[in-house]
Formats: sequence, structure tokens, C-alpha cells
Amino acid sequence: MTTSTKAHFAGPGGEFHADLKSRIDAWFERSGRSPKANGAMLAKTVAVLAWAAASWTALVFGNLTWWQAALLAISLGLALAGIGFNVMHDANHGSWSKRAGVNAVLAFTSDVLGASGWLWRQKHNVLHHTYTNVTGMDPDVAAGPFLRLAPEQPVHAWHRWQFLYAWPLYGVFMIKWWFADDLRELLTGRIEGHPFIRPRGRDLALLVLGKLLFLVWAVVIPLLVHPTWALVPLWLLAAGTLGLVLATVFQLAHCVVDADFVAPRGGMIPNDWAAHQISTTVDFARGSRLLTWYLGGLNYQVEHHLFTKICHVHYPALAPIVEEACRDYGIRYRSQPTLRRALAGNVRWLRVMGRMPAPA
Repeated sequence: MTTSTKAHFAGPGGEFHADLKSRIDAWFERSGRSPKANGAMLAKTVAVLAWAAASWTALVFGNLTWWQAALLAISLGLALAGIGFNVMHDANHGSWSKRAGVNAVLAFTSDVLGASGWLWRQKHNVLHHTYTNVTGMDPDVAAGPFLRLAPEQPVHAWHRWQFLYAWPLYGVFMIKWWFADDLRELLTGRIEGHPFIRPRGRDLALLVLGKLLFLVWAVVIPLLVHPTWALVPLWLLAAGTLGLVLATVFQLAHCVVDADFVAPRGGMIPNDWAAHQISTTVDFARGSRLLTWYLGGLNYQVEHHLFTKICHVHYPALAPIVEEACRDYGIRYRSQPTLRRALAGNVRWLRVMGRMPAPA
């Protein structure tokens, strides 16, 4: 993939990154573990897929009262988010299995959920994970005119209230992704202004197949079983739950007061790549085993950004190694102790961005 703007890091990773990688490799060697999925990851994958299937089946074919249907719609949204966090994310990074075919099959879950895995890999793996929080290059902080997430972005009067209206916008995140973002990127060949080589042949066929499968299970079958407008609020409730959970979790690691934002000067990013990832990324709620299980280790974002090819089930064991290496090299490791503190950090950042003038 190519980008329309060139930016270069001060170095690829330096002595710190090399030493950290050797410490991580030594841990895997001592423990005798594979850096890919283990039995716990397999069980979790089966669990979240079964959760989504059971919620959808009961919602579509069950004889339900309105409140039971509403609860199942929320359950479906949460389950689909769980698939995104735990299955498609690792698989699209190639960290679920050593076998590319296994990763490809599991990565297709994102297509079945309505969001092209092929396009997501260009946007997320290439741009976001290379240029994290770099204004104009990280598409994850380019949220359009209604949200200002980075200091270099223009500020408008309505941004003063974005800390309040951001949450319903998060709720329509997936609807926009399904029906606008993927189509626009595919037709224009650009992701937030950055050109990429569009999918062809098998890749394009799989993209179209995924969209069709999504429409069949999410729209066609429910309408055939229940040809009524009453489906609309339930569909919006499930989609809103999914979007709110996904968008909120994505925000908590980068769009918070503890994370740095960078604007390249003369095409240069001041830090080396590894130090940049640590300065722009924040862990949160590492002590919560439930959140770690459900979020697919995305509360260990520092570890994920440094080691995207390692399955997330290993992050809790790797975090102390990363933190110790940061102390040894005088690098600030950023982490919020609880989910509540992380959410407060996101709200504070939205408030700051709503009031801070853009630099001249």
C-alpha cells in the first residue's frame, strides 16, 4: 500500500526495541509456549461464535415478548463485538495461527459481519499500526467534521459539545462502516486520502461474498420470518450496541489525555517506531480478567502495538516484561488502572479537543 504523504521515523526501533524483542523471545523459549493461539484461545473463539449464533437464532426464530427481543438484540450486538475483538482482529493480524489459511478463514468473520477484512487490513494494519496518532496519516483519528480527535484538526463551534454527542455517534459507527465507508473506499481507491491498490479477482470476490452473506443473515432472513417494521428498532438496537462498544474501546487506547499526538515536521516523526508506539498508546484495566477476556486483550494496547503477530492471550504475561524494559530505558509506560478511569480520560480528551484552538 502507498500513502499520499510520506513520513519517516527517526529509526526503526533502536536498542530498546531489539532488547525488548530478545526478552519476549526468551520468555516464550523458557515457557515452551507458542506465540500463537492456545487452548484457551480456541475455547474463547468457539464461545463467542456460539454466543452470537445463539443470540441471532433466538432473536429471529423465538416466540418473544418485546423486552425479551430487546435483550437479545443487545446480546447479539455484544456477541458480534466479541467476535470482532477476539477472532477477526487476531486473524487479520496473522496472530491467531501459524497457518495462513487458518488466519484467512477466521479473518473472513469480519466480512460476514459486514465489514470488509481486506479493506480493514489496509486501513488498520498498515496505516494505523504504522502511524499511530499521526495527524493526517492515522485513519482511526480522522472521524469527520463532527468529532475532533487530534490537535492538528480544525475546530468548530459544535466541537464544544462533542464530549456529550460523541456517544450516539459511536452508536452509528458500524452502520456508517457497512453502508458508506467500505463502498467509498472501494470506489475511490483511497482511505482518508491515502491511495491503495484495490482488491481484484479472488480478493474482490470474497469482499462481495461477505457483503452478500451479511445482508442475508442480517436483513433478508429476519424480514422473511418477520415481515414487519417492528424489526427496525431491534436492528438499530443490535447495530447501535455493536457500534458503541467497538468505537468506545478503540478510543480508550489512543484518544485519551495520556496519549501523545504527533504532526510530522519536514516529513519526520521525532521518535523511533517502538518509542512512538508506546508514547501514543495507553493500556487500561489490566487487572480485570473479565474485560481482558471479552476485549480480546485490547486493553493491553501497548503490547499489541509492539507485537501484533503475537496472539492476545499472551499479553497479560508479556506486559510486565514490556513495563520493566521501559523502566530500564527511561521510557514512560502508560496505563490506566480501571475502565472508569479510561472512559474519563476519553471524555476529558474530547472536552480538551472541543476547546483547544488548532495550531497556526
